[in-house]
Amino acid sequence: MSGSVLVVDDDPVFRRLARRMLTASGLVVVAEADTLAAAMHMAQDVRPDAVLVDIGLPDGDGVTLACSLTALPWRPGVLLTSSDPDAASREDVRRSGANGFVAKHELPNAPLRHLLVRES
Repeated sequence: MSGSVLVVDDDPVFRRLARRMLTASGLVVVAEADTLAAAMHMAQDVRPDAVLVDIGLPDGDGVTLACSLTALPWRPGVLLTSSDPDAASREDVRRSGANGFVAKHELPNAPLRHLLVRES
């Protein structure tokens, strides 16, 4: 069973909260990144099964990052998130290759394992 996750968000408080939520969902946070550049570097290093991506990053947007992540050879699952519930349209999600978008305030009740990791 897979379940390694990279958390990408520039807010360290949210990263800690995300780690707790993901762990409670039976996932393992293997790394964290606070920028688009760090996320791509970390993804290459740890090859996570999935990535939780904030849309608003200091050096780019999460939709663009999701496009790059979903194009990686092992095709990690990507879930976009933001404190702004209107930050990503359905078209943004489709175009990025992400599995979906969940506003941050809805994450505690979201089926995170299902949204992030394809189980075999």
